[in-house]
Amino acid sequence: MSANEWAGLSVAVITILGSFIAAVRWLVKHYLSELKPDKNGQHNLEGRICRIENKLDTLYEILITKN
Repeated sequence: MSANEWAGLSVAVITILGSFIAAVRWLVKHYLSELKPDKNGQHNLEGRICRIENKLDTLYEILITKN
């Protein structure tokens, strides 16, 4: 292989590895953001679960009063 072919191969490999590393970094960043506290002091996931539980409680109350 000539020097140009080696250079092209190395650039291609570096590009593929760089994009893989960037994708993994993006995934880790977004998964870890779920564990950081939000402005209410709760974790994002914890806040979502609390809101869902509150909505379910409201639905249960509506269903109980209709029967």
